[in-house]
Amino acid sequence: MSNAPDILDRFVVFEGLDGAGTSTQLEMLRDALQQRGTPCFATCEPTDGAIGKLIRAVLRGELEVSGCTLALLFAADRSEHLYGSDGVLAALRTGGSVACDRYLFSSLVYQSTDCSGEYVAAVNARFPLPRWLIFIDTPPEECQRRVAARGARELFDRLPLQRRLRERYREVIAGYAALGVKVVTVNGTGPREAVFDRIWSHLRRF
Repeated sequence: MSNAPDILDRFVVFEGLDGAGTSTQLEMLRDALQQRGTPCFATCEPTDGAIGKLIRAVLRGELEVSGCTLALLFAADRSEHLYGSDGVLAALRTGGSVACDRYLFSSLVYQSTDCSGEYVAAVNARFPLPRWLIFIDTPPEECQRRVAARGARELFDRLPLQRRLRERYREVIAGYAALGVKVVTVNGTGPREAVFDRIWSHLRRF
């Protein structure tokens, strides 16, 4: 990480295990910012674009690709997400903020289970970083309960793997604070409103 990527102000990323509550908290942040009069573009990865739909098919087990191919698909989807005409950079140029459910940190955590971590880092090295990284730290057992309640399991939704991924998340995000990313870890247990209060205490001036 000696050649630090650019950091995008007004860009916040939510990360966490499947079932951690990232989507819910992103929506709550968007609503809070808009109620305050701050435009907020809420988005996610994988995207709803053509490459993102292909990734979702892989995650659902409908299509099989190698771990490194999946890493490349995520990077391609991310490139379109950032640089496309209606992407993250375009939204930031309007003067608003962007909140994203998952970003390159997920790739570094998840794709490195089936592909070299160095390879995954290399294909994501050129992407800019968010100013804020919110890691919702929810115990894997609770995440499993929430995922089961949704009734749709995906490729990485196994408890032993989720426990390893939680530790991998902690390792990955620790290195980004030194690069200027404001890394915040919040407890993801309890009512969604209580979790949001923990997040909002950091982002109320975002």
